[in-house]
Amino acid sequence: MELATLILILGIVAGFLMAFSLGANDVANSMAAAVGSKAITLRQAVIIASLLNFIGAVFLGAHVAGTISKGIINSDMVLDQNMLMVGMFSALLSSGLWVLVATLTALPVSSTHSIVGSIIGFGLIAGGPGVINWGSLGMVVLSWLVSPFFGALIAYLVFILIRRYILYAKDAVAAALRWAPVWIGLTLNLILLSFLFKTPYGERLDLSWQFGVALAVVIMVASFLVCRHMLSRLTGDQGKPLDRVDELFRRMQMGTACYVALSQGANDVANAIGPVVAIYTIATDQSMARGMEIPVWLLVMGGLGIALGIVIMGYKVMGTVGEKLTKMNNTRGFAVAFGSATTVLIASNMGMPVSTTHATVGSVVGVGLARGFAAVDFRVLLKIVAYWLLTVPVAGFSCIVIFKLLQWILL
Repeated sequence: MELATLILILGIVAGFLMAFSLGANDVANSMAAAVGSKAITLRQAVIIASLLNFIGAVFLGAHVAGTISKGIINSDMVLDQNMLMVGMFSALLSSGLWVLVATLTALPVSSTHSIVGSIIGFGLIAGGPGVINWGSLGMVVLSWLVSPFFGALIAYLVFILIRRYILYAKDAVAAALRWAPVWIGLTLNLILLSFLFKTPYGERLDLSWQFGVALAVVIMVASFLVCRHMLSRLTGDQGKPLDRVDELFRRMQMGTACYVALSQGANDVANAIGPVVAIYTIATDQSMARGMEIPVWLLVMGGLGIALGIVIMGYKVMGTVGEKLTKMNNTRGFAVAFGSATTVLIASNMGMPVSTTHATVGSVVGVGLARGFAAVDFRVLLKIVAYWLLTVPVAGFSCIVIFKLLQWILL
């Protein structure tokens, strides 16, 4: 068997491992708050997340791998194509193993930062410090601070506003019926703008921000008018006032969680499949060009890997983020979903490589802090932060070890 064919087969296996680990760990980004607040059961979350992640990966996924290495290394400086193939395989394997280890310990990490760290490790060995784009790496480090901070800030403010103007109102149901159209309109706008400007499919439409803002205004007005007439059905007319309000936010939270799951499959499948495409292209064309088409069968494989990871191990990290950091209910869960999605949307369009994982955890902490420091389990938070800080160096060092072993065996 030729070396290129062997590495391609190993790369496909490593890509599936990365997709599996990604699904098992990153499912907490979309479903943890909903499960923690009892908006849906764990079984329902697993089924919904696996289906929507698969659909997002296959039908809305990154059909073009524009920058396989996320701009972290200059692959043109690595002249040996076999070395480049082995390096991409090593990066996939090391990042997949690190995310899997984090999942086994029930702690959330960023799959994007894991693959970035692995590629940095390969780049240092293959071409030295000069091959690394240190500016891009600096943006990754900056995102460790920006994503959780802004996620926490937005979620904190959203929950404070809901608590002040709805939950603490004399007539909570009347206040909810008055303010809910605003929050529903904002949620619909968030979902629409995220789809248009965050998913690969939406980006291919190449719409201007002016059009997006105009469309957002139209949707805001339309949703406000429609919701005014429909909200009484959602809250019902029986039960305690706060329970009726909670039911309204439960439905809003479910819609946001479903969108995040769909978007997650569309965006994150490239973390697992992108390096496989690089190996595939080198094996068939003897070069790695930008703008490489991702074959549909690879998207299907990535979607299946993500879905399988969610089904088998997704409950571990969901429990940590949704239940162990702070107690959840439906209004808090809605604030978490709104805060994390808003952070990712704004930061992504500012060109910052933010992590949805970091934004989600930050949002959970922000909602907890709105009820006081005692509401947040800082022991769990410190463990999570420690894994965040370890992700790039551990993935990078693991990639170096794997690459050197394979280089000694194969090259």
